Amino acid sequence: MPGTVQSIERAAAILRVVAGSGGTLGVTDIAAAVGLAKTTAHSLLRTLLHVGFVAQDPATGRYALGTGLLRLGTPLDVNELRARSSNWADALASRSGQAVRLATLAGTEVVVVHHVFRPDDSAQVLEVGTALPARSTALGKVLLAYGATHPPELAEVRAHGWAAERGEQEPGVGAIAAPVRDAGGLVVAALGVSGALTSLFDARGVPRSLLLAMVVDAAHAVSRELGHGGG
Repeated sequence: MPGTVQSIERAAAILRVVAGSGGTLGVTDIAAAVGLAKTTAHSLLRTLLHVGFVAQDPATGRYALGTGLLRLGTPLDVNELRARSSNWADALASRSGQAVRLATLAGTEVVVVHHVFRPDDSAQVLEVGTALPARSTALGKVLLAYGATHPPELAEVRAHGWAAERGEQEPGVGAIAAPVRDAGGLVVAALGVSGALTSLFDARGVPRSLLLAMVVDAAHAVSRELGHGGG
């Protein structure tokens, strides 16, 4: 029988102590409770903090279970996702002049959970709740690329950190999207803009650099709202 991994055993022991303490213990107490040197416990706690499995009170230095661990068995609440992203989605629509959509993956489709209209006077239809094919949309390409299966044809999306849609879903309409990560670093949603191909891409089909930067920056900002320190 293969042996156990000591660092994982130690991390699990720390999590059990933190869970039972109700957020009342600091690193010295935790180290004593699990029988580790303070430096070793501190190193493990820093890693657990980085992935969102524990949270630290900046005022007291005490540790509690983090949202990344609490969500392992529970999908991120859509209402919370919408609330955390709302300000950034509004700002992205205002700055880009394009419609903004936030979506999550549901099997082979993506579901739009938040939609901000283009900031103009044109007629538009609210798309919240709309299901779109994942493989033909920028939002879906992002979510599939970072999903459990990691389709090889979407390796470029992972390499670049964004996806593009050039009329695959609707002729003349394109989109650019980037991943949104939770506290543990998992991609839980995709945020992007959609509009006329000529507005989003140059003559070669390359995303306009300023617009692409806006999308990626907004997705990073939402990720930070969800507790992802890496953006």
